[in-house]
Amino acid sequence: MGEPKPSSSSQSSSTSSPPPPPPTPSSLIKPSGKKKGKPKVIRVFRSVFRSFPIITPACKLPSLPGGLLPDHNRAGSGTRITGTLFGYRKGRVSLSIQENPKTLPTLVVDLAMQTNVLQREMSVGMVRIALECEKRPEKDKTKVLDEPVWTMFCNGKKTGYGIKREATEEDLHVMEVLKAVSMGAGVLPGKSETEGQDGEMAYMRAYFDRVIGSKDSETLYMLSPDGNNGPELSIFFVRI
Repeated sequence: MGEPKPSSSSQSSSTSSPPPPPPTPSSLIKPSGKKKGKPKVIRVFRSVFRSFPIITPACKLPSLPGGLLPDHNRAGSGTRITGTLFGYRKGRVSLSIQENPKTLPTLVVDLAMQTNVLQREMSVGMVRIALECEKRPEKDKTKVLDEPVWTMFCNGKKTGYGIKREATEEDLHVMEVLKAVSMGAGVLPGKSETEGQDGEMAYMRAYFDRVIGSKDSETLYMLSPDGNNGPELSIFFVRI
């Protein structure tokens, strides 16, 4: 008689691969959801932004679409939050909003602009990003930051559509790595094996003043160190 054949159960156990390891748990905490009072503008040293390669003096900017104008008298008029712009150099830049660097993102938006294009725009001077959508019926209580899609303008030029999405595992990894960074800019190692020479992920993190104008408008004003001619950025969320 020939040798006995192994059972089907033993065959499957010898060829099956081990289960993948569980994902690394994040130490980021849930945002409190509580409204804070008006923040105080904290003085920080200019050295925070010295590593940022695109700093240039600011220049004047025409009005935004829809009649929006830059407001230069709003410092400290809203709630201070943490904002992070990040993305691969030739990929779309994303915006993450957190209550502080140690909390989970409350909003992630894919902007209609490549990271290297945004860097180039900021090297010229002030950058004004407007994210616009249509007004909802009066009885609709959807908050403006809860809209799923916005038409995006950068310095008055339409660039496409901004799309709100859930934070991915890669997003959470970036926020985890930057947990100890309150303000600054640089690059993080990325997927160089798939992204090639542009595999590094560029990021810029800063405090923003979040100013609620009405149920149809909110604005994020980037706060720079006092006396520092660093990049100037404002992001408008509006329903028109």
